[in-house]
Amino acid sequence: MVASAAHGTYRIYTRAFDHIVTADELDSVLGPLSVESTASLEKAWDIFQTGLIDWKMRVHLDALAASERIRHVTTHDDRADTVITLLVDQSGSMRGQSMLLAAAATDIAQEFLAHLGYRIEILGFTTVSWKGGHPRKFWRWWFRPKAPGRLCELLHIIYRSADDNQAVRLGWGIRHMLRPDLPKENIDGEALIWASERLTIRPEKRKIIIVISDGAPADDSTLDANEPDILDAHLREVIAGIEAKGNIELFALGIGFDVKRYYTACTTIQTAQDLGTSLIGLLEGALTGRRSPELSDENA
Repeated sequence: MVASAAHGTYRIYTRAFDHIVTADELDSVLGPLSVESTASLEKAWDIFQTGLIDWKMRVHLDALAASERIRHVTTHDDRADTVITLLVDQSGSMRGQSMLLAAAATDIAQEFLAHLGYRIEILGFTTVSWKGGHPRKFWRWWFRPKAPGRLCELLHIIYRSADDNQAVRLGWGIRHMLRPDLPKENIDGEALIWASERLTIRPEKRKIIIVISDGAPADDSTLDANEPDILDAHLREVIAGIEAKGNIELFALGIGFDVKRYYTACTTIQTAQDLGTSLIGLLEGALTGRRSPELSDENA
């Protein structure tokens, strides 16, 4: 029988089918792209490279100005002793423009941070399949025990590791973020645990996580078989634990979704068009300790 695991009151039916992969290993989990999906990816990549020139220029100018201000209030040693994770929600609702601009914004942000001397990770989270996949099949074979806990197979993706100290654009690596077969469900609590555990073992003194998301945690398979607030309650529990421990600073950027219902330090933008400038502003506020406009009450 498949054994359940738990984190506090949160339950996991099985971790046997979860995956943590680098972006270039996605084929090993999702399989190669179909002809149709390849064409869709090529179209998105073309827009990423040539269709966002004006948008990227504005964000680059904001990053350049922020870089100068950050240099004035931080030291080289401060920056070298800080690691930042950008944790990107890759759920189905992020498909399309939101994912395209999230990829562009994180690519600009990581380059700007690396030039300043910060260590930077870019991580993504979703699920391998819709409707639970293998965990749900096993649960049904075992006569559907009540309240099985999380009932899907996680997919956590490393786009850039903090061990990479190159101050360059991610190029082909960020291209994988635009795969049309990637966005599915989102288990935010476990993604936060994963991201925080990766930071906890690092030697840097200061550790920061920025979550980019457009909605509450959701997985139909899990929610159908458990109490309706299982994922919501777990996310709140994880955030409270990170904040109480105090070794990691936690921020969130919501796209058309009020992330203040979960996160203390956060901002919400109404459309993905504002994602680039808002992410740079959020990072500047986090790194300098100043309350940036992106963290003001009227936006949060």
